[in-house]
Amino acid sequence: MGAAAFRPRRADGTALLADCPGHAGAGGERAVMAAEVVAQACADVGWIYRRIPPLDDILAANLKWLAGYRHPRNASRPGLTAAVVEAFTRPRPLLEGTEAVGDPIEVLPCVFHALWHGRLTAGLDTPLHERVLVGPQGWSGPGKRGGAG
Repeated sequence: MGAAAFRPRRADGTALLADCPGHAGAGGERAVMAAEVVAQACADVGWIYRRIPPLDDILAANLKWLAGYRHPRNASRPGLTAAVVEAFTRPRPLLEGTEAVGDPIEVLPCVFHALWHGRLTAGLDTPLHERVLVGPQGWSGPGKRGGAG
């Protein structure tokens, strides 16, 4: 993953400049000095500056995988998303819940789409695999980390 910067508006109207390096040592000493200059420039114009630590490799890989399923086409045929959400009203292994709905070739993209959009949740600190526990929106099971977006 490469570096990125975002400037969202906060609820109170203030701006936040978020510096998101691709890895912990990104840029070395020059980056540290640049961050100090940018932080001061942000303060001068009333913005908040934060250098956000990079995601760990497994979480980043899982989010990248799920992001590939964010497009609405992955929700598939009408009614499939509702069936997928229903299949995971109680936490269960990914493949078990998927097969309860139908053919995994058709259903898995919908499951990943629902995970990306927060309709379902799973622990993303370990690689996604067929036995990872998937649960309903708001479930906070073992290894579960915040939703993807």
